[in-house]
Amino acid sequence: MADSTPPRLVAFDLDDTLAPSKSPIDPRMGDLLVALAERVEVAIISGGQLAQFATQVVDRLPDASAGVLERIHLLPTCGTQYYRLSPDGIVTVYKRSLTDDQKSRALGAVETEARRLGLWESDTWGDILEDRGSQITFSALGQQAPVSAKSAWDPTGEKKNTLRAAVAALLPDLEVRSGGSTSVDITERGIDKAYGMGQLAEQTGISLDDMLFVGDRLDPDGNDYPVLAMGVPCHAVEGWEDTADYLEQLIPTLSVRV
Repeated sequence: MADSTPPRLVAFDLDDTLAPSKSPIDPRMGDLLVALAERVEVAIISGGQLAQFATQVVDRLPDASAGVLERIHLLPTCGTQYYRLSPDGIVTVYKRSLTDDQKSRALGAVETEARRLGLWESDTWGDILEDRGSQITFSALGQQAPVSAKSAWDPTGEKKNTLRAAVAALLPDLEVRSGGSTSVDITERGIDKAYGMGQLAEQTGISLDDMLFVGDRLDPDGNDYPVLAMGVPCHAVEGWEDTADYLEQLIPTLSVRV
């Protein structure tokens, strides 16, 4: 996509791009997402599970027509699950899953290595390990940890990256990635956000060159980096307010679809 060519689809990371981690989107962001979907296809791709997408985004969107809702694509667990919106709710396009053996080995490896490295916390907010069907997720402080605690736990990312490398060595047949601020995600081999973007291209018929991805972790160690590495045009942000400011500049340059 050349700079002068408007995108036909804009995809977003979720946590720390559309909203603070595990938090609902601000009404300002909800209005902007609907305004964007009046013009182009809109996708959200994250390591989070569908319930997170629903509570953080879908349930917070302002009223919109059926045509606008149908332009919103949801890709939890990096695109191993794919959903669309309709006036009747969330519609499943497909949903993949790890095998029981893969899940068992992933859960065992990440707990073993977290304990060995001294990263298995005793004081947490909810479960540390979560089976998301197509993804196993380790959250150092638990799924419901407040943003302030998560930000303070590993500000440089060193703990998370050390754990990721240790677990990856034990699971050569699976993909082990740094996820959110305190998380490590385990999926089938070759599954990352680049996989999800490829699924978007396949499902929508829109080429990667005609897409735009917005994310906060486009650095080489970040979980958004695979999208940049595959050649999709990207825009880096540092929080949802940064994203909102960018959309307020982008949206007026796009034509409303009838």
